[in-house]
Amino acid sequence: MSISWVSFRPALNTLSELHRVVIVGAGFGGLEVARRLAGAPVRITLIDQRNHHLFQPLLYQAATASLAVSEIAWPIRHILRKRKEVTTLLAAVTGVDSESRKVVLDRNGGEIAYDTLVLATGARHDYFGHDEWERYASGLKTLDDAITIRRRVLRAFERAECELDPERRAALLTFVIVGGGATGVELAGTIAELAHENLRGDFRRIDTRKARVILVEAGPRILSSFTEKLSNYAHAALERIGVEVELGHPVRECSGDGVVFGEREVAAKVILWAAGVHASPAADWLGVPSDRANRVRVQPDLSAPGHPEIFVIGDTATIDAWHDKPVPGIAPAAKQQGDHVAATIKARLRGDTAQRRFHYRHAGSLATIGKRSAVIDFGWLRLRGRLAWWIWGLVHIYFLISARNRLTVALNWLWIYISGDRGARLITQDQPRQEWRDGS
Repeated sequence: MSISWVSFRPALNTLSELHRVVIVGAGFGGLEVARRLAGAPVRITLIDQRNHHLFQPLLYQAATASLAVSEIAWPIRHILRKRKEVTTLLAAVTGVDSESRKVVLDRNGGEIAYDTLVLATGARHDYFGHDEWERYASGLKTLDDAITIRRRVLRAFERAECELDPERRAALLTFVIVGGGATGVELAGTIAELAHENLRGDFRRIDTRKARVILVEAGPRILSSFTEKLSNYAHAALERIGVEVELGHPVRECSGDGVVFGEREVAAKVILWAAGVHASPAADWLGVPSDRANRVRVQPDLSAPGHPEIFVIGDTATIDAWHDKPVPGIAPAAKQQGDHVAATIKARLRGDTAQRRFHYRHAGSLATIGKRSAVIDFGWLRLRGRLAWWIWGLVHIYFLISARNRLTVALNWLWIYISGDRGARLITQDQPRQEWRDGS
């Protein structure tokens, strides 16, 4: 659908005030837009319902006691403290009035006017029509999710230490991860090492090496975005550290008693969900077409259909801009989209209203399997094993925001690698009675 830029120009040419850019979401994409607009004649309002930017690629390490949450998250205000043209609001967006060009906030926030709007609102885990499973199968998208998973995993061992019934103890020491993508593989490998190595000798009445870690994938192989050779290596590496990999079995039921997949029913008190995502309600706010995951089907320049002044990026959007394939929902893609949107806004401010097509440049795919192995696919270079793990670590340390975080994360990983001791094994926000009554 072609939209004339004429309707967009009055806002761009307003002389009485700076061009108002509203960014919803301070993830990789939204923050990159704000960063790239430095020095442009704009006034930016950045809105997020949390006060921190999260480095999601390492979220699973906070969930499995490898890193503290403070090492993978930074206050948004601190990141942008030197940017006087940026106003940061801690608020939840409930809608967009595209006719009057206003973002509607929660009941206490009112409305924020915009000339250009960027929706980078991310996604949550998707239970494929079984939202009732969320009560029993925790997903991993936020710091709160990571803290919840860490609490559930660590409490399972504590509760097993006190349990006298063998069957209930076995259920407490059974961990099921649903989904064989990078998050599922990384969770499974880290929990297996936590149980079989890091916690060994910490308990007196249970042997943590007897814990079962089961990775369930509905497809024919794990890490389907990697080559079959690397996928097979990851499968074998998981099995070497004690993970049971179950392929071709979609989950049919999750409850406080366990999980049902294929023809099997497994008693388990900890179920973790890494099987799919569902985008924010951005498509509903705008009334525009979306895919099955509710991601907005954006135009070639990342604008929303019929709204050239609104851009949608990151996990909120879908676009075939990677050799006619959908752009993957990963951090580098969101950052590239943020860069593209900022460049487009600056071009329009100069009077250049030509549509600028977005083209995704895939730098590579990485996944780690515990603390000694990883798989890397850069296209021109494919690696596996210990060398791949070191490269994986260097890449992730490089993309951390601050030098202090790079140093602390590197030292933590080195300490875990040498000693096997995970220092973040703290059970916080603990509500054990209600939690276990719910089957969590």
